[in-house]
Amino acid sequence: VPVFLFVAAPYIRRYVAGGRCKSTARLEGKVVIITGANTGIGKETARDLARRGKVIIACRDTAKAEAAASEIRAETGNQEVIVKKLDLADTKSIREFAERFLAEEKELHILINNAGVMLCPYSKTADGFEMQLGVNHLGHFLLTFLLLERLKQCAPARIVNVSSLAHHGGWIRFHDLQGEKCYNRGLAYCHSKLANVLFTRELARRLQGKFQRQAGCTKVTANALHPGSVYSDLVRHSFVMTWLWKIFSFFLKTPCEGAQTSIYCAVAEELESVTGQYFSDCQPAYVSPRGRDDETAKKLWSVSCELLGIQWD
Repeated sequence: VPVFLFVAAPYIRRYVAGGRCKSTARLEGKVVIITGANTGIGKETARDLARRGKVIIACRDTAKAEAAASEIRAETGNQEVIVKKLDLADTKSIREFAERFLAEEKELHILINNAGVMLCPYSKTADGFEMQLGVNHLGHFLLTFLLLERLKQCAPARIVNVSSLAHHGGWIRFHDLQGEKCYNRGLAYCHSKLANVLFTRELARRLQGKFQRQAGCTKVTANALHPGSVYSDLVRHSFVMTWLWKIFSFFLKTPCEGAQTSIYCAVAEELESVTGQYFSDCQPAYVSPRGRDDETAKKLWSVSCELLGIQWD
């Protein structure tokens, strides 16, 4: 058995690594925002895209973000790796980030909604939203809303939402959206990842419809993805998951491997007009029936707008 494992190890690792983005597309003159890019797959996505163009790292912990940005600048030689403070658990911070960004930057071509929390004990955001739904879905929903006009002005542009295979285990519980009646932190994560898929689907539908009615307009696309099972600190809230992640790390993707589908969705030339899709390992992937429910997607959109106090037609 040890000999077999030794011989098979490279093949197992190659299988675990999954698809790789092969695009060499450059992003000169283009601006990318990546949320939560101070660690994990977000940091590796920033590292790759910094070799292509200007990257803005949007993070709550600016000290960690500055350390990551400094490392990426030194490695890539790109000094246009900029840190801006963004706390997705606070709508005031999201609005302040968007206001500063729009005042300081005239271009935006790619928005990667990457940041996320997982398996949190029950807690609430500054605005009273359940933490996983609030950060993973509502925070990015509001951020996208505030930046969408700039993306349209700079089109062709792309919105990339990092979801998860976990969306298969989720459903949108409109009767208890904030988990106040019944809360399971694993299921809450699944619900939030399903919300990412539904948001992407409805956003793409709305954008596509508007562009079809306005002849001559270029497109803003929106796609979602599953990065794979990645060895990162995302499971830090669960002692059991942290322990299992360490034991089975050989069978998990590295952050660099996990970032490949995010990079692919952001730059691949063949996806220029592809929208409303879900990817894994740099190729289209199966979406759960709940993730393809247009009525739920429309209702979630309406409820999200109501919770955030915005009008997004």
